[in-house]
Amino acid sequence: MAKKKTLFECQACGFQTPRWMGKCPSCGEWESLIELSAEQIKYLKETSSTADGNTKAKAQPITEVDEENFTRFPSGSRELDLVLGGGIVPGSLTLIGGSPGIGKSTLLLKIAGNLAQQGRDVLYVSGEESAGQIKLRGNRLGANHEKLYLLSEINLSNVLREVESRNYDFIVIDSIQTLYSDESPSAPGSVTQVRTITFELMRLAKSKQIPVFIIGHITKEGSIAGPRVLEHMVDTVLYFEGDSNSELRLLRGFKNRFGSTNEVGIFEMHRDGLLDATSFAGRFFDRATLQAGSALTVIMEGSRPIVIEIQALVAEAYSHPKRSSTGYDNNRLQMLLALLEKKLDLPLGTYDVFINVSGGIRITEPAADLAVIAAILSSYRDRELSAETLFLGEVSLTGEIRDVPALQQRLREGETQGFKKVVLPAKPLEKSGVKCYVASEVGKIVEWIFV
Repeated sequence: MAKKKTLFECQACGFQTPRWMGKCPSCGEWESLIELSAEQIKYLKETSSTADGNTKAKAQPITEVDEENFTRFPSGSRELDLVLGGGIVPGSLTLIGGSPGIGKSTLLLKIAGNLAQQGRDVLYVSGEESAGQIKLRGNRLGANHEKLYLLSEINLSNVLREVESRNYDFIVIDSIQTLYSDESPSAPGSVTQVRTITFELMRLAKSKQIPVFIIGHITKEGSIAGPRVLEHMVDTVLYFEGDSNSELRLLRGFKNRFGSTNEVGIFEMHRDGLLDATSFAGRFFDRATLQAGSALTVIMEGSRPIVIEIQALVAEAYSHPKRSSTGYDNNRLQMLLALLEKKLDLPLGTYDVFINVSGGIRITEPAADLAVIAAILSSYRDRELSAETLFLGEVSLTGEIRDVPALQQRLREGETQGFKKVVLPAKPLEKSGVKCYVASEVGKIVEWIFV
């Protein structure tokens, strides 16, 4: 009697193995391997054999390959076009992720309305809401237009059939976890289903040159819910950041085959929907409320400088000292605290230290290190810093304060915001209206921190 074949598949990354394991060796997830049924194994074999039967491509020298010139068209949102690299690329497959209530559906319905008003046929597919519910939200957003078509459907075959019936110029899928394909025997949201659906949507986008935007839910860890293969298959991955209770939202690109991932879009949530932030200067700090433990710095989000507030709380620990940060790398915070203990002889080993970046921004560059140290010293000594002073600099493990990129842009932004002083590692090459105080290493920062 033939031995029964077994196959286990990781629901986080799609890794397959003939035996069960508690931890996936590919992505490191625990308890993510599930056994596939005989029907699912047969489906995988059929799809792989079909793929192997396709015509083989022939390699050619790169010098003989013709360049592809991507044409873009505007989405009607300046901030979204900035993150996408200049506009929407026909035939592109874009994934937008974010926590519930952050504004994913609101933004894409608004964009769909903008494109419909431009005379483009737009299809909005929803597997979570009825057409009547979407229309109610469309009334509030001012997105209702006769060129915008709604389809409340979770079967991929019906969606593809509707796309074939009309020449659509833009498609929105809300959301990828709710769709299922009849060809795959797995449940919606599984690795096999998501792989199948994403492949069909990618083939649809490339063959018909229709841009397709997919909404994806995220887990409590902040990653796209479901398998990671989804992010690998799409052309562009965008994430919403920010506090859902705040009116400001940040849209950041993590993958873009048609442009840079350095830019970030800033939106405001209003009654009329998620709109481009007309002015974000002064949105991430308030000089009138600065107290001990607050320091100001300038970070670069793509090509735009933004003044933000770093908040620190240093308090005596009654048990094991806690170190926590929101919006700032916790490992880097541990390094800075160890550096302060060694260079300034501060007994921070007996204190709790908490760091928060105001406005829900997540800092991804080391240029804010000096501001973090200034905020910690301010809270430790319970002395308020000057509301007219900025702190710019990267701190190394040796205590050296190093220069930051785009210094002139940061200084110009500080001057525009009315700041008078800046503590930095070296004098700028160009003259600035902001008075500069040079601190080349951490031991010297105490001289200028409370000026």
